[in-house]
Amino acid sequence: MSHTVDISYFSLALALLLLVIPLLISRYLKLGIVKQTVISVARMAAQLFLVGIFLNYVFAYNNAILTVTWFLMMVCFAVYSVINSTHLNYKYLLAPSLLAFVVSNFLVLLYFNSVIVRINYLFDAKYIIAIGGMLLGNALRGNIVGIGDFYNGIRKEEKLYFYYLSCGAGRKEALLPFFRRSMSTAIKPTIANMATMGIVSLPGMMTGQILGGSSPLVAIKYQIAIMIAIFTSTMLSICLAVLFTVKVCFDDYGILRKDVFRS
Repeated sequence: MSHTVDISYFSLALALLLLVIPLLISRYLKLGIVKQTVISVARMAAQLFLVGIFLNYVFAYNNAILTVTWFLMMVCFAVYSVINSTHLNYKYLLAPSLLAFVVSNFLVLLYFNSVIVRINYLFDAKYIIAIGGMLLGNALRGNIVGIGDFYNGIRKEEKLYFYYLSCGAGRKEALLPFFRRSMSTAIKPTIANMATMGIVSLPGMMTGQILGGSSPLVAIKYQIAIMIAIFTSTMLSICLAVLFTVKVCFDDYGILRKDVFRS
């Protein structure tokens, strides 16, 4: 099969013309997102070009320490995005969330590379960063929904939580209904995505491999494996994040600290 057709910088500039359509719609409907959209696209392009240039050196050097350092930096940005999006306090959430993300995603990533793909060099930068990025991206979305829903649910239904405690339930028992609901809410989009994959949409990894010259059957096997890995890492990271953060976000009496939420 042929290799992927390169896109010239002129063609990439022509791709920006597609933005005219959503920007005109936004302006006509007065959505107020024109400036935000332009800034976001500019940031995306700048960040991706800088990352692309840096990754050329990372892939060429292919050093385990450098690769793991880059992966940990990706984890830090993911955790920052989760806490920032949920409006929770960095003081309580940062350290336990970092631990949850590192443990869940790195374990699944190592299993994927060593057992499923069976690459010779376990810390191959191409596999660690590419596969790790997909795991982190989906875990990030799941954690924003899961952690945010969990703590906001307790704050909104504080009386119900206190009622459980007054009936003799331990902290874990009282928190379990909130945890079940937040986990279900966070994981449903991934389940729905898997259920419609191949019929409604062709996922990014599969499309990229086909454009790169891989056989559709090879691309399908990779996509099935990565979706299972994504589902596992997302669910595991949410579980660990809630488990680890609960230990610091509640006081000795089982009451949610008021300063867990940023003003």
